Amino acid sequence: MKKKEIKKLTRKQQLENIEKLKKDLFNFRFQKINGQIKSPSKITETKKNIARIKTLLEEKNA
Repeated sequence: MKKKEIKKLTRKQQLENIEKLKKDLFNFRFQKINGQIKSPSKITETKKNIARIKTLLEEKNA
């Protein structure tokens, strides 16, 4: 998810995206433990997307 895409979302949508990404991250971690994950880079990308959204939320609050 790119910065431009995130900026277009409302605050509520951003918060919903964070929750969805956290659930995905949780599932990816279990898949990694079980050796089922096909692309380990998904974990890193998910973490970065969560951080991007949180950063933009903080910028709007300031």
